[in-house]
Amino acid sequence: MLNINLIRTSPEEVQKALLKKGFSVNFDEFLSKDKERRTKLQEVENLKAKRNKVSSEVPKLKKEGKPVEGVFEEMRLIGAEIARLDAEVSALDSSMNDFLAGLPNIPDPDLLPGEKENNKVIKEFKEKPVFSFQPKNHVELCTSLKMIDYERGTKIAGGGYWLYRGMGARLEWALLNYFIDTHLKDGYEFILPPHMLNYDCGFGAGQFPKFAEDVYWLEGEADRKKNRFMLPTAETALVNLYAGEIMDEADLPKKLFAYTPCYRKEAGSYGSEERGMIRGHQFNKVEMVQYAHPEKSAEAFEELVNKAAALVEGLGLHFHISKLAAGDCSASMARTYDIEVWIPSMGIYKEVSSVSNANDYQARRNNTKYRDSLTGKTNFVHTLNGSGLATSRVIPAIVEQFQNADGSITVPEALRKYLGTDVIK
Repeated sequence: MLNINLIRTSPEEVQKALLKKGFSVNFDEFLSKDKERRTKLQEVENLKAKRNKVSSEVPKLKKEGKPVEGVFEEMRLIGAEIARLDAEVSALDSSMNDFLAGLPNIPDPDLLPGEKENNKVIKEFKEKPVFSFQPKNHVELCTSLKMIDYERGTKIAGGGYWLYRGMGARLEWALLNYFIDTHLKDGYEFILPPHMLNYDCGFGAGQFPKFAEDVYWLEGEADRKKNRFMLPTAETALVNLYAGEIMDEADLPKKLFAYTPCYRKEAGSYGSEERGMIRGHQFNKVEMVQYAHPEKSAEAFEELVNKAAALVEGLGLHFHISKLAAGDCSASMARTYDIEVWIPSMGIYKEVSSVSNANDYQARRNNTKYRDSLTGKTNFVHTLNGSGLATSRVIPAIVEQFQNADGSITVPEALRKYLGTDVIK
């Protein structure tokens, strides 16, 4: 949610900033309603003051033996007018809140406008692997090594699903343990949240109402605001843990991470570029979230980027970091860097972590604040998130980048203690 005072004082600047995301908006009607609302609120306050004054005359009139029926009638009329104005203010509040809820976050000033065409690679790690033999793609390798059963995954669940088995399941679990151990060592608190969330979580994270159709809803409740949905990412749960609460400034930054499966509709066709595990309706992910003091927000962002990159670097994979243009950042984010691994068979990079800073956008939606230790005043926290990591693209990268001529896979050193072997064959 954007700061309404910013729209009141600098509507043109907000319009210009949102255009960098490709979002065009006119604030004239909104500001007109805002002015009307404030006028009506002042009228209500004046009427309440008048009613109190008239009410105070009743004991005096009774004491003097004068009739009070006229005073009661005046109070009734004032009360009716207050009720009418309150209803109009409530209707304006609802309309204005719906408008604000549909606005995306303002991108940070240094982001380029536009979408993917203006994304910029800012850092690269290792060289692309070079093979002295004809390399295979991850689907061939995972199938021949009986690591992934695509056929039976589709049979029991439908398109966009797979199942891990044998060394594939163990490799998946090894990755998750590697991620978890690293975050614990770095002082992050481990959270296992529910997989079914209420509407307020989707709204607070900035995913609803605009992207309400992208998640899996539970059946049985027609009213979405009373229904629950399967979490698309642990971020949706973690950024709402302190919704409606005031945190102590001394508790910031609060660093959390969670392991969950993620459930997404992932609308669209599954072409050759999305084969295997590259895109699916369910995948495992470890997610990092920080609640940060606004003055430490940039520092927290750099920490999350470095942590996500270090996990991929620790696996020995070739990858790069991309700074996303404003239009390629999600609606609720002010800034995003993607960590993207090289998939040799596709000749492209695929995101395994997206690290983002929402600034106070999510905190305004779910009313998460901290109390300043010096002034005692409350302010909105900043929320940040980053995958640490999603496994469904890490495994294809490992399998393809570390494949051998005999069809075996060299296990990254960081995972060997979990798997108990140097090679999958």
